[in-house]
Amino acid sequence: MARGGGKSGSLKDKLDGNELDLSLCGLSEVPVRELAALPKATVLDLSCNSLVSLPSDFCSLTHLVKLDLSKNRLQQLPVDFGRLVSLQHLDLLNNRLVTLPVSFAQLKPPLHHPFLQNLKWLDLKDNPLDPVLAKVAGDCLDEKQCKQAAVRVLQHMKVIQSEQDRERQRKLQAEREMEKKREAEQRAREAQERELRKREKAEEKERRRREYDAQRAAKQEMEKKTKKETVQSRKLASSSRPPQPARHKHSWSRSVLRALLLVLLCILCTLAVCKLTELQHQPLCVSVNTLYEDVVAAVQNHKTLQNMLQQNSQQ
Repeated sequence: MARGGGKSGSLKDKLDGNELDLSLCGLSEVPVRELAALPKATVLDLSCNSLVSLPSDFCSLTHLVKLDLSKNRLQQLPVDFGRLVSLQHLDLLNNRLVTLPVSFAQLKPPLHHPFLQNLKWLDLKDNPLDPVLAKVAGDCLDEKQCKQAAVRVLQHMKVIQSEQDRERQRKLQAEREMEKKREAEQRAREAQERELRKREKAEEKERRRREYDAQRAAKQEMEKKTKKETVQSRKLASSSRPPQPARHKHSWSRSVLRALLLVLLCILCTLAVCKLTELQHQPLCVSVNTLYEDVVAAVQNHKTLQNMLQQNSQQ
């Protein structure tokens, strides 16, 4: 049994009623599994062994009512030691304990076992306890002092537990407030970023609108300028072209005069042919000669009329 105890059968051999004596067995480990198989063993003596620590599953032995761990080398108790809610008598004499776990304050009966009593007897002598805890525990030289030590230590551990709970709540509240503050800051940053993007978008839109207006105004100005230049060029062109119509008119007059002269020459030639040649008896020449005589008579009549008009005017 020196390295964790023997089988449950050997433990049963040591069981006397509800008492199981494993003292002076040279144990360096507690046979928790074998002990859990003996729920009738409510009184357990593990004194005078070489135990340095208790395994965490030791706290599952909730049937223990009296526990003797004196004269070992325990440096600390399991964190969940307070799960041993049936424990009424605890002997930790002559170990190496400095503090007790906060869960020690839970060594009281559970709600579903109201007939059980919480820890009533405690011995912490000959341990290098924290000065405050040592003062609270006091001596355990008789039954009365050990009972008072149990009451005082439980009260002290409850105070520590309450303080730790309040500190935990303060930290939790501070963390919540910090988280809310971070969330608020994040929302503020996001709102600021949205506002910045909105402002940048509006500025970009305004810039594009100004560019569009400027391009449109420049285009309109260019169109006006082009139109003005076109009008001016037309005016200059019209002012620089007046002699051309005169030249065209002059050349047209010459062409008409030439045509008239050509026609007159043709008439004279025809008249000469019809008067002086043998063709004068041809029907065409007869017509020409007749027309010529009519024209000559008309001219003479016109001259006679002019003379008469001149004479009348003189009179």
